[in-house]
Amino acid sequence: MNYQQILQDIYEEIKPHADEGKQADYIPALAQVNPNQFGIFLQLLSGETYTLGAYDQKFSIQSISKVFSLAIALSILGKSLWERIGKEPSGSAFNSLVQLEYEHGKPRNPFINAGAIVVADVLLSNLDDPEQFFLNFVRQLSGNEHIDYSPDVASSEQSCSYLNASIAYLLKHHGNLHNRVEDVLHLYCMMCSVEMSCQDLAHAFAAFARSNEPFSYGGVTLSVSRVKRINAIMQTCGFYDEAGEFSFLVGLPGKSGVGGGIVAIYPSRYSIAVWSPRLNAHGNSIMGMKALELFTTITSESIF
Repeated sequence: MNYQQILQDIYEEIKPHADEGKQADYIPALAQVNPNQFGIFLQLLSGETYTLGAYDQKFSIQSISKVFSLAIALSILGKSLWERIGKEPSGSAFNSLVQLEYEHGKPRNPFINAGAIVVADVLLSNLDDPEQFFLNFVRQLSGNEHIDYSPDVASSEQSCSYLNASIAYLLKHHGNLHNRVEDVLHLYCMMCSVEMSCQDLAHAFAAFARSNEPFSYGGVTLSVSRVKRINAIMQTCGFYDEAGEFSFLVGLPGKSGVGGGIVAIYPSRYSIAVWSPRLNAHGNSIMGMKALELFTTITSESIF
C-alpha cells in the first residue's frame, strides 16, 4: 500500500477545511499558536514511517498526557485504581462539574479532567518526584530525551484553571483527593504542558499498539491485559463528548488534546499522530479528525 501517496491525497482533500474552527484560546499560551499548521506521522510496527507537513513540530499535548499518567497510575495501584475512577464514557463535557456532583465525587473515567486530576493525586501520593518520573517515562516511550515541559504553558494554564480548581475541591469534599489541591493542580498542569511532535507521539503510542507484548518503560510495567484495558478506554472515552463520533468515523482507539493533537492506534499494526490547532466545539482538531477518518476509510485499516 502506498501510504505516502495516501497521506498526500488526504491532505489535498481536507485542505478546504483549513480555516474552520479556532485554537484553544481559553488558555492564553495556546491562543498564541499559529493555527494554520498541519502535520501527520504514521508509524508501522514493522518499522516503516510516513510523514507529511509539520510532523516534527513540537506542540502542547494537553489531554493526550492523560494516557501516560493513567499508565503510570495503573502500574502503581493495579485494579484498585478503579475504586476511585470509573471506566464509562461521560457523555458530558470534559470539564463538567454537574456529573461529578451527581456521582458523588467519583469521576466517570480517567480521561475527563476530574478523572485525570484523581490520577495526578495518585502519582503525588506514590512517587518521590512525580514530575521527573512522568517526564522520564514519556522520554523513554518516545525515544526522545529532549522532550520537556513548557513552563509558559503550565503557568498560563494554572493562571486560569478556576474550573479545574472547582473540580479538585469537589473531589476533596467527597474524599477522593488526598493531597493539597494546589499541589495536584500544579502536577496536572505540568503534565498537560509537555510538548511533543507527531513523530514523538506516534513513537510513544507504538508501545500501546504492541498490545500483545510486554510493556516496560521508564519504571512503568503493565501486563498485556492492562494495556488492553487502556486501549479500550481510549476507544470509548478518548475524545471527550465526541468519543462515539470518533469511534463511528475513524474506528480506532485514540486520544485527543486541545493543543490540536490526536494520536490513534491499530493494535498490532500501526500508530498514527496528527496535529492541527483549529478545534471544533468539542475540543478536537477539525483537520485531525477528518484526516484520520479518511485514512481508515481509504486503507480499510480500522479495528472494525
